[in-house]
Amino acid sequence: MNTQEQARELAAQERQHQEHIKESMLNRAEAEVHNPDQNNQTQQHARELATQERRHDEHLKESMLNRAKGEIDSSSDTADTSAP
Repeated sequence: MNTQEQARELAAQERQHQEHIKESMLNRAEAEVHNPDQNNQTQQHARELATQERRHDEHLKESMLNRAKGEIDSSSDTADTSAP
């Protein structure tokens, strides 16, 4: 899989992740309107989801950096071996 395909795949995964988060937030908001006593649980769950999202974003950035570094390193290796 080349870099562009990987980037497209990561972008699609990120979009799906964001859609899931939005759905979860909407569902929690609707549930809270119907049952305000669950407000504390909803807030705790929202904090947990925000933490998960932040970790996911950090993981994506780290993965992209590692892939880019790997490609740069492999390009350097290829250039070094082809030099006279």
